[in-house]
Amino acid sequence: MRIAVIEGSPHRHGSSNLLAESFIRGAEEAGHEIRTFDAAHSDFHPCIGCDRCGMNGECAIKDDMPKVRDLLLDSDMVVFVTPLYYFGMSAQLKMVIDRFYSYTTRLSGKHLRSALIAAAWDSNDWTMNDLENHYQTLCRYMNFRDEGMILGTGCGTPQMTERSGFCERAYQLGRSLRD
Repeated sequence: MRIAVIEGSPHRHGSSNLLAESFIRGAEEAGHEIRTFDAAHSDFHPCIGCDRCGMNGECAIKDDMPKVRDLLLDSDMVVFVTPLYYFGMSAQLKMVIDRFYSYTTRLSGKHLRSALIAAAWDSNDWTMNDLENHYQTLCRYMNFRDEGMILGTGCGTPQMTERSGFCERAYQLGRSLRD
């Protein structure tokens, strides 16, 4: 299976990307092909709502969007990776998702499998509720089939994340995927 991992953290070696690395290791060991897109360090701009694309055409903005579009359209699964920022995904990841608009018809027609990997400093039981709901709504709208979520609470630093047990959970999620 071809898996696209979209990383939305401005911290290349931060907690959410550490969880993603564990997932990737497990998925590669299970025989899957992993390709990553670093949304936070790409030339990417927000959707301007011009509707030039009509949800199924060329986007008016000229940036790295064709890279992520082609990556997703050539994948069987997408994994969204984000730190928790004010109870939602990072702006960098949200910007990529908003730009799905120009190829919504093609992308939703693929019925991709998907997963969410997130890291939060807080460990309150409600910390991830809004992010989880947003992800589930995105899955319903885009016809994605959720394969799991790693919602790493208490993962404020990479050291906290390494001690948390969430790296093992992310690894196991990657290892558990079957074609």
